[in-house]
Amino acid sequence: MQEKRRKQGLILFFFFYLIILLKLVIFKYPTEYLMEIVKTWEKGVVLEGLSTANFTLGKSIGMYIRYFPRLNGFENLFGNVLAFIPFGFLLPLCFASSRKWWQVMSWSLILVLGIELFQLFSAFGAFDVDDILLNMTGCFSGWLIYVLCLGKRHKGGSADNLSH
Repeated sequence: MQEKRRKQGLILFFFFYLIILLKLVIFKYPTEYLMEIVKTWEKGVVLEGLSTANFTLGKSIGMYIRYFPRLNGFENLFGNVLAFIPFGFLLPLCFASSRKWWQVMSWSLILVLGIELFQLFSAFGAFDVDDILLNMTGCFSGWLIYVLCLGKRHKGGSADNLSH
């Protein structure tokens, strides 16, 4: 009974983490600003999002490194990694069916692509392929932390699964 409550608490924590993540990544602007964006939604705005999107791997990362202090490079580079570490750690902790690296990375890709595509078509942010790389790095780092800390206790999460 106590184990079941602990598991339910972890899943609830994971759910709240996802809500906070979406608030920080997608709904980071004030509500009034987001409502102004919504009023502009039409075909032209969506196409404009395509023209401002970064589809070149390394372009944004290079820019943030070159202009590190001026573009708040720390927040843009490390924030995109750090914000997704909990996902890679909590997913296998909460769901035994998602303990192998490829399972965590598959769910991570769905989450990250979903966020980026929503930003692309909603204008609530900007699509950036580098964000996908950084976010996925965070998810994988979280999974590695899970494996190093808890993997031997949870069958299916061990480092032996790196090769599968």
